[in-house]
Amino acid sequence: MNEVLLRSLTPSVLGILVRRGADFAAAEDAVQDALVEAVRVWPDDPPRDAKGWLVTVAWRRFLDATRAETARRRREDLVEEEPAPGPAPASDDTLQLYFLCAHPKLTPSSAVALTLRAVGGLTTRQIAQAYLVPEATMAQRISRAKRTVSEVRFDQPGDVATVLRVLYLVFNEGYSGDVDLAAEAIRLTRQLAVAIDHPEVAGLLALMLLHHARRAARTAPDGSLVPLAEQDRARWDTSAIADGVTILQVALARDRLGEFQAQAAIAALHADAPTAEETDWVQIVEWYDELARLTDNPIVRLNRAVAVGEADGPRAGLAALAALDDSLPRYTAVAAYLHERDGDLKTAARLYAEAARKAPNIAERDHLTRQAARLNTHRSH
Repeated sequence: MNEVLLRSLTPSVLGILVRRGADFAAAEDAVQDALVEAVRVWPDDPPRDAKGWLVTVAWRRFLDATRAETARRRREDLVEEEPAPGPAPASDDTLQLYFLCAHPKLTPSSAVALTLRAVGGLTTRQIAQAYLVPEATMAQRISRAKRTVSEVRFDQPGDVATVLRVLYLVFNEGYSGDVDLAAEAIRLTRQLAVAIDHPEVAGLLALMLLHHARRAARTAPDGSLVPLAEQDRARWDTSAIADGVTILQVALARDRLGEFQAQAAIAALHADAPTAEETDWVQIVEWYDELARLTDNPIVRLNRAVAVGEADGPRAGLAALAALDDSLPRYTAVAAYLHERDGDLKTAARLYAEAARKAPNIAERDHLTRQAARLNTHRSH
């Protein structure tokens, strides 16, 4: 296998695909797939025209990906924006693809990344942001996963835990990102809940429904973010909340607690409060303690610091925050909020402005910028 030849041909093949009408990102993925196939096939069956072979295979992969994306979007169009409660229809091929991509030959993180890219339709950048790693690192991870699965048969599907992780990340990207996949993730999780009697599947479905119930209130008419405490709770979907709470209660009664059930319990406590002031923050802190025990996730501990600040006062929250790594995503925004609650408006304004510069998306950046401006205006009067 002449790897130098492959590298030298890559720019030319990529250019041909772009000239044929493929967008650059899709062309890159198709060429990458063709290179993986070349590594697998060429040692035993080298082509007479290496460049022509790569162009043909890459173009076919591009067409296959385009058809798959079109089919996926058609399925999304058939799903109502607010998914209805109740039994799901019979499984379709999408859920089966999730299981096939969660192949035992792959590590869980690689399986999730590959499924998000190949089935979920997310970009490498979106997946990298979800995993809190550089885009280049995620691109390498996906490439390795593709190489691995190109050498094995998909006759041994992956486990439920990996599929749940994929569905959770797809939902989060659909809920807060550039691609609206939340309804599709709920639809597939409903199917999984019908097919598999597992408390964590139910926990994930409950979590999705409880978060999705607040969707209409999360943004103002101008598209700006509305914090949970300021949301119009009359706009929350009470039917979805009731459905989520019922599903969660049944799952918790089985006494096999998992991280998705714990997250859903936190979401249910928020949904149950008639006003922000009536939120049971003491119970929320207790659930965050359970969640931290289950996951040892630094983001969980960051969110716990906010809950501690609400339950025991901002200085207690700042003390909890001080124990964490200040490079965590949204650490600075949490610090700004707690300093504002503690009355240190100068520090809070500075931290809001700093957090805005680090924000992962435009909506969050604009929200944090407005918070900084609000405090600076308040201090000047």
